[in-house]
Amino acid sequence: MAQNGSGDRVVDNGFESLDHADDHEHKLSQKGSTKLKVEEASVERVFQHLLVPSWRSQLTVRAFVVSFGLSILFSFIVMKLNLTTGIIPSLNVSAGLLGFFFVKTWTKFLDKSGMLRQNFTRQENTVIQTCVVASSGIAFSGGFGSYLFGMSEEIANQSTDTSDFKNPKLGWIIAFLFVVSFLGLFSVVPLRKIMVIDFKLTYPSGTATAHLINSFHTPQGAKLAKKQVKTLGKFFSFSFLWGFFQWFYTATDQCGFQAFPSLGLKHMKTGMLFYFDFSAIYVGVGMICPHIINISVLLGGIISWGIMWPLIKTKEGDWYKKGLGDGNLHGIQGYRVFIAIALILGDGLYNFVKVLTHTLWGLYHQVREKQRENVLPVADQDSPSDPQLSYDDQRRTQLFLKDQIPTWFAVGGYVAVAAVSTATLPHIFPQLKWYYIIVIYLVAPTLAFCNAYGCGLTDWSLASTYGKLAIFTIGAWAGAGHGGVLAGLAACGVMMNIVATASDLMQDFKTGYLTLASPRSMFVSQIIGTTMGCVISPCVFWIFYKAFPDLGKSTSQYPAPYAIIYRNMAILGVQGFGALPKNCLLLCYIAFGTGVLINLAKDFLGKKGRFVPLPMAMAIPFYLGPYFAIDMCVGSLILYVWERINKAKADAFGPAVASGLICGDGIWTLPASILALAGVKPPICMKFLSRATNVKVDSYLGN
Repeated sequence: MAQNGSGDRVVDNGFESLDHADDHEHKLSQKGSTKLKVEEASVERVFQHLLVPSWRSQLTVRAFVVSFGLSILFSFIVMKLNLTTGIIPSLNVSAGLLGFFFVKTWTKFLDKSGMLRQNFTRQENTVIQTCVVASSGIAFSGGFGSYLFGMSEEIANQSTDTSDFKNPKLGWIIAFLFVVSFLGLFSVVPLRKIMVIDFKLTYPSGTATAHLINSFHTPQGAKLAKKQVKTLGKFFSFSFLWGFFQWFYTATDQCGFQAFPSLGLKHMKTGMLFYFDFSAIYVGVGMICPHIINISVLLGGIISWGIMWPLIKTKEGDWYKKGLGDGNLHGIQGYRVFIAIALILGDGLYNFVKVLTHTLWGLYHQVREKQRENVLPVADQDSPSDPQLSYDDQRRTQLFLKDQIPTWFAVGGYVAVAAVSTATLPHIFPQLKWYYIIVIYLVAPTLAFCNAYGCGLTDWSLASTYGKLAIFTIGAWAGAGHGGVLAGLAACGVMMNIVATASDLMQDFKTGYLTLASPRSMFVSQIIGTTMGCVISPCVFWIFYKAFPDLGKSTSQYPAPYAIIYRNMAILGVQGFGALPKNCLLLCYIAFGTGVLINLAKDFLGKKGRFVPLPMAMAIPFYLGPYFAIDMCVGSLILYVWERINKAKADAFGPAVASGLICGDGIWTLPASILALAGVKPPICMKFLSRATNVKVDSYLGN
């Protein structure tokens, strides 16, 4: 799955993180409890009696029908998370599990009726997984909660530059995604053998997904998967019905369970946003995210809304003008947004340098090792036989190299799509000149390789960091007088899509290598999934956009926090720091330095560093508020207690419970949007009043 303001992915509880906060955003980095165990027995010997289908046979109609349905489901979930907090957990376990369940049910029915022509294989399961993740990943990398929505007039009116905007339209969004979402796939195809076989990069998320799929197709794994699906279904139903029940009491913005005064009415009136809003989706997210992520988010909320903002508010009239309102960027809102940006950039820059250094150092050693063996890795050339290879590795390597994707096809595809994109994008964004696009496309393959290689070493995708580099470089190049803000945001989208899909495809190649799925079927599945996503995700966003008129406002149910953050990054790149409130720049320097120092301390402490909070996670509530952190910590607490009581059961069923809570609440958004579009409003407003206020209300109503 693609990433939250970023595309970060790391294994956690069998889940792959999607970084919707920045490079920990969006997609956040999730180093969790799942540990990939060394297999004592050969996996491929378990399946050696089964014939591996040809790459065409792996691409079945039923696989893509199931993928299409799951893509719609997960696109709604990712979109809702994108537009609320930007924290997007991986739904890989859910995609693999539900894909296995639906096709297995389908084939079982056909088998009983005597109509089954082709058995369900792990290769077909891998195709479904790849297609669903590619499709729903567009809901993140498409920028609906970040750069793309940051172009809109709604977000522009909340920033210091209200003139440079482009409102969303379904037509141009779909066209934009089609011309930028496929380049990353062609850019790294020639390197698949080098990355997977010669350099033996681990790609932990891809490896974890492969182990999951392999386990489903053993007799024991199939039984466990059946139980996990039942558990997921129960909590899906509960979460969906709970969302439906809550809807009845939300006649206005200040009604319903989200206005429950967890810490008392007096505290609620301060506007500090510390409360539990009974959101099943974020309880589920908290169960997926590692404990340190949840604690970091809560700690960031306490530092910002509990200490910093109350102190800065006392400077009203000195640091900034009185009466500007809570949402004015020249007032308190400016401190919230720009300090959060500084912390995100400090953390992102540190990790960019760290991962890039690790990538280059690892690449240097890989090449030196090959030189000593007098063998340099070359694309599309068979690797020399290694007598030390295990049976599994020999079998996997043989089949991985069987179905080649010609280098000329990849290079030609990249050039052709780049040419179409260069001709098309200036018509969509006149501010994004053709020569800006050519420069991006010349640099992009190198950055895509670095991101794919670094992801293979660390399981960390830095897609959003590369996107931010494009914001600042292209925005500054264009300048304020030539639409630099829109040019920077559009360039961010181009760059993010290329580097994110490149690392995603290489993860899929690793998964295919370990499940004996053909590279060709993986590539075709990724192409079809991306095509689905380029249509499904804009349509899902359009439903939100039309159903909720206040979308993007800080007081909305869907505030899209990263949209304003990305837009203000673009404004900073174009205009500099002149528009910041008094002392805001100094506080930004401190926040930037703090982000770097915390990461240094985390790395310096080694194993003890896992107890150090993550700056990126801490930055999320700076702007949005800490209310969702309470929900996430409740989910974390539930999982912790469950692990203490029965760790084996928690490890087996925890991801299924979390997925059910996320999917149920996420899919409730569809009927809620339809009701809103039809003009059907909730019939009841549930509010919480003090005893004295209640007496006054009763007295007034009595009169």
